[in-house]
Amino acid sequence: MEPLVFHPSQPFTLGVELEFQLLDPVTFDLIPRGPDLLSKVEPELRNQVKPEFIQSMVEVCTTVCQDMTEVADNLDLLCHYLETLGRDAGCLPYATSLHPFARLKQRHVSPAQRYQEIMDELQIVGRRMITQALHVHIGLEDKESLIRLCDSIRTFLPVLLALSTSSPYWQGEDTGMHSYRTCLFQNLPRSGIPAVLGSWKNFEELIVILNQATLLSGIRELWWDVRPHPDFGTIEIRLCDLPCRFDEILAIVALVQALCATLIKRGPEPFPPQDIIIHNKWHAARYGLSGTFINSRPGRHSTFATAVEELLELVRDEAKNLGGYGYLGPIKRILQQGASSSRQRKLYEKYGSFPAMIEKNQQDFWK
Repeated sequence: MEPLVFHPSQPFTLGVELEFQLLDPVTFDLIPRGPDLLSKVEPELRNQVKPEFIQSMVEVCTTVCQDMTEVADNLDLLCHYLETLGRDAGCLPYATSLHPFARLKQRHVSPAQRYQEIMDELQIVGRRMITQALHVHIGLEDKESLIRLCDSIRTFLPVLLALSTSSPYWQGEDTGMHSYRTCLFQNLPRSGIPAVLGSWKNFEELIVILNQATLLSGIRELWWDVRPHPDFGTIEIRLCDLPCRFDEILAIVALVQALCATLIKRGPEPFPPQDIIIHNKWHAARYGLSGTFINSRPGRHSTFATAVEELLELVRDEAKNLGGYGYLGPIKRILQQGASSSRQRKLYEKYGSFPAMIEKNQQDFWK
């Protein structure tokens, strides 16, 4: 393998990827209309509306955006465009991280050779991966800063997860989790919150070893919750569930950008042991905002809701500097009313059926 080449980016530029389910408009079950929908995409947008692992998913990707206003405009255009394509292809795009009642055996893997190779390696673990997520790329100008940020942001990843949880149901059952997607994804190889990387040299040596022994090609099948992306010159935050509302997606993207800028400017600091970070991730997935965020300093443990409030205070100045502060408002609503996982449970309790819950949730995407 050739050495990894880092392509610098303008600091704190953004790229956002959203993975949508495609639903039958009558039954609200997953439907493999991805190929039909993608065949209707205009040539100039084919790099922004793309296939995903299974045919009942598609991904939309922004261009490189200079600020949150550009992200908001880009995603607004893409999401409305996807809805139009869905109507033409006989399906509804839907934003959550797990479909609540779909059955695994009815899913179809996308035909690309890469996806077939992944499924051949993963077997039943791959067949269970009908999950959707929010991925956020933040640009950086040098590779050592990128590695330091990957190491330091690990402390805060469980807080981002607690804010974004949207996968409480699985194959018709309430899992008891706020993010069951997290549990499914944890079964993948080369996944989870990575250990401390320390330096670009350490990261590069690790990738060489993995490439020699696995299907890994570059970093595409490195499914960490946060990873360096040398090709783009970005840090990629990958652990978030996909929120059910558009403004909440924007709020979490703005929070990620401001957090990255804050950590870069704050410089190296001690971070908690890996076991504490992993425990916090579990509590975020299990209990959401009411879970316990363990602080490495004794006597500083709190709920995730309190950790979110502290995080907002930490990033406030950089959010203002970057022009993203005005997009953080929906986080207050999440703290008051619960994340998408809580909203789904409330809707199911109210309507008594998954299709009714999905229909109402899908109608609220733009509210």
